[in-house]
Amino acid sequence: MIHDAQMDYYGTRLATCSSDRSVKIFDVRNGGQILIADLRGHEGPVWQVAWAHPMYGNILASCSYDRKVIIWKEENGTWEKTHEHSGHDSSGTLSVAGGAGEGAPCEEGRCPAEIGCNAVSWAPAVVPGSLIDQPSGQKPNYIKKFASGGCDNLIKLWKEEEDGQWKEEQKLEAHSDWVRDVAWAPSIGLPTSTIASCSQDGRVFIWTCDDASGNTWSPKLLHKFNDVVWHVSWSITANILAVSGGDNKLQVRPQVDHLP
Repeated sequence: MIHDAQMDYYGTRLATCSSDRSVKIFDVRNGGQILIADLRGHEGPVWQVAWAHPMYGNILASCSYDRKVIIWKEENGTWEKTHEHSGHDSSGTLSVAGGAGEGAPCEEGRCPAEIGCNAVSWAPAVVPGSLIDQPSGQKPNYIKKFASGGCDNLIKLWKEEEDGQWKEEQKLEAHSDWVRDVAWAPSIGLPTSTIASCSQDGRVFIWTCDDASGNTWSPKLLHKFNDVVWHVSWSITANILAVSGGDNKLQVRPQVDHLP
């Protein structure tokens, strides 16, 4: 069963992930469909894939029931695993690809190995506010960050440090059940960062961060549905949010009032 399919920025490549633990990449130019990579590294069904901004090269993130998020990168036509970490456990540590994740004690009778990571979403490449505050003639500031959502009911934010290591930056807590999807809103460099999240608890939250440090996030309940909410997806202008749930309906929520 294929769980997710995402086109890259230019619409020339398609990444898919499935229950067979694989991530596959296809060249879809000129109406064709050519398999160019079959990526193996997960130990459980892979729920979601997400492309990074192309300014960083061809980079793909994947998340799985095995509670791992893996970062894949294409170098000279070959795809390789560059980072691997067990994001949703109690240790809050990150391990580089090839190394084992650090062990963590069981919490409240539930062992971290029994939970998984359900969703991953890259942050916009441009630092919030950089296009407004940047002196004329200088390039805007860029960052590598992403959000993940898991069976520990948490949204976690990750950032690449100067030494190339990925570290957990923050935990966002509001959901009372598994986080099924996270979606970082597109940005044109305005001062606000925005994330949408949905959960098994039927709730959709909009998270906003207005401070330059990126450490203060405020949740706002967008809607409470009567069934599980599976996916959230922003429009390219980030003023419309599409929501799909267990009631077999797709809802579009226009005029999201948190945006400037």
